[in-house]
Amino acid sequence: MRIVIDVPSQWLSLHDEADVLMRRYRVSTARNGVGEQRGSYRTPRGRHIVRACIGAGQPLGTVFVRRRPTGEIWSPELAAAHPGRDWILTRILWLSGCEPGVNRLGEVDTMRRYVYLHGSPDTVEMGVPGSIGCVRMRNRDIVELFDLVAAGTEVFIRG
Repeated sequence: MRIVIDVPSQWLSLHDEADVLMRRYRVSTARNGVGEQRGSYRTPRGRHIVRACIGAGQPLGTVFVRRRPTGEIWSPELAAAHPGRDWILTRILWLSGCEPGVNRLGEVDTMRRYVYLHGSPDTVEMGVPGSIGCVRMRNRDIVELFDLVAAGTEVFIRG
């Protein structure tokens, strides 16, 4: 399996070992565009892997903080009580860069920047950049993708 995220078009595609397209999902990458520098709030480019798969079995809308479920389920009422919160929902695929000096180690380390593929509230628009670096997905889409991939899956992000 291999995941390709095309930032200009805001599409994520999943390919099998023969490079046959299996699935395509609308996503939302960083509002600030692409970039690897810590603190840039940009989506990192290049070769990555899924380092960890977090949230198996959690209900749709499960709220995560620091990669742990809070016990909350996202709702419009919860969102209204926490304006401006960066919602990480349902599942997390935590990315790790594979290119030292580009997206791994030092000030450009994707994993230390906590860049994920993760679920988002249904109110978040897909197909338009809007995150602070992560790749946002619809909750049902991240569950489907989560169930098809494993830690070690290759991820290529092109800007």
